[in-house]
Amino acid sequence: MGGESTIRTAPRSGGSSTGTARAGRGLGDRLSGIAVALGIVLFLGGFAWGAVVYRPYTVPTTSMTPTIDAGDRVLGQRIDGGEVRRGDVVVFHDTSWVTNADVVKRVVAVGGDTVACCTDGKLTVNGKRIDEPYLPAGSQAELQGFPTVTVPKGRLFLLGDERQGSLDSTAHLTDTAKGTVARSAVRARVDSVVWPMKGLLKRPTGFEALGALSQPGPLGIIESMIVAGAVLVLAGGAYGPVAGLVGRSRTRGRTEAAGAR
Repeated sequence: MGGESTIRTAPRSGGSSTGTARAGRGLGDRLSGIAVALGIVLFLGGFAWGAVVYRPYTVPTTSMTPTIDAGDRVLGQRIDGGEVRRGDVVVFHDTSWVTNADVVKRVVAVGGDTVACCTDGKLTVNGKRIDEPYLPAGSQAELQGFPTVTVPKGRLFLLGDERQGSLDSTAHLTDTAKGTVARSAVRARVDSVVWPMKGLLKRPTGFEALGALSQPGPLGIIESMIVAGAVLVLAGGAYGPVAGLVGRSRTRGRTEAAGAR
């Protein structure tokens, strides 16, 4: 009887272990499914948000070098012209400058500002010298003789970062609007150069003394959502095969141990 009792106890112990393993596998499968579903939501949600908020542009000229080179692909956040601040790099469309084309330049003065160049080699806005570390060396020299301009209300004064021959506001000073562009002409604010991958544009801190700068757009959050979603999908999808391999390995181990007995 003692032998029979011993023989019956072993299967019950094995069954309990198998049941626990199956329960654990079932929980793992559910968590894996949740991870994949959440990953898909984050991944697709990030792309959908980006498509609504941002628009891609290709910059054809070197007028914004070195910030943006010719042929660079940038992402512009769709904004209202009223949101533009000094120092922003914007995409705008003004038919008095070009026909049927978007233009990318940096806003250096807004309505009511007085802008001139140069004082000790620096651009001045409302009498304050502006530090512009994004400029290539020697670019300010090209603006000597640029007269003082008071920007009309509701308009913007824009310059290229590469100011040697840039067709910006200084090239249109004889226009009735003194080279300025209406805020309503702005289509987007450039947040990032995505190809080649230069990343987010640096904040134009030289304009801080004149007022608040634009807040960064949601691009960083969108990128985090897409990356997190991809990681969850891959991790959740990998759980099944990995768990299967581990389970088979344990089964073989138990079988070999039983055979040895």
